[in-house]
Amino acid sequence: MDLILWRHCEAEPGEPDLGRRLTSKGTKQAERMAEWLERHLPDSCRILVSPADRAQQTAAALQRKSRTVPELGPGASVTAVLAAANWPDSREPVMLVGHQPTLGMIASFLLSGEEAYWSVRKGAVWWLSNRVRDNGSAIVLKVVIGPDFL
Repeated sequence: MDLILWRHCEAEPGEPDLGRRLTSKGTKQAERMAEWLERHLPDSCRILVSPADRAQQTAAALQRKSRTVPELGPGASVTAVLAAANWPDSREPVMLVGHQPTLGMIASFLLSGEEAYWSVRKGAVWWLSNRVRDNGSAIVLKVVIGPDFL
């Protein structure tokens, strides 16, 4: 199964936190990344999105069906997010649109076995794959890309 982590794009400061919206730069970042994702995401990919406005706007740029999942909100735990994604048991790819530090902690946990504060830049995508073989499974990092490289 593929697990795609997409951090929300640049957002305005302010309160309440869940109501923060994308800046004009953030909107452009989301559009650029959505174009790239549209060329690479399988049609069967499930898209799970934090309830925060900035994550909702980021995901909306992709113009695909998505589902809001409260477990992906700011401050979410690695365990809760992976359970919401049904990792690693899902048979279809899953994209999570969420926040730091959770997305970085998910990447570090899956790639190193420990929850560490790895940095995921605003608007960036980390694409991981769970490769199952006869003698077990391994997590493979397929792509890390930010909107500034597109």
